[in-house]
Amino acid sequence: MIWLIGIGGSLGAAGRYLLGNFINKKKTRHFPLGTWIINTTGSLLLGILYKLHMTNEISDWVWLFLGIGFCGAYTTFSTFGYETITLLQTNKKFLAGIYVLTSVIVSILTAAMGFMI
Repeated sequence: MIWLIGIGGSLGAAGRYLLGNFINKKKTRHFPLGTWIINTTGSLLLGILYKLHMTNEISDWVWLFLGIGFCGAYTTFSTFGYETITLLQTNKKFLAGIYVLTSVIVSILTAAMGFMI
């Protein structure tokens, strides 16, 4: 089972890297949009997968591969923390506050929405 988590995590990390680079190349603002989009879409997907797993609509191996492996590596709290500190260090306190609040609130809401779908 650990291999399922590892393979899913590898794909999630690669997906995060590629999508983050794609989004960040297109941005013109200082807001860390790539990580924000990744964390909120990952939360939505995790909510959906969790509901499917809890209602036995997906097997344990799918949960391990996608829920724990892929989503665990796709979403990234460490980058969120780093980008928040960077915003604070560059004296963008208001933007840092908006980033923290919207990241946490929207990620929780999208996870809940995914669970309700």
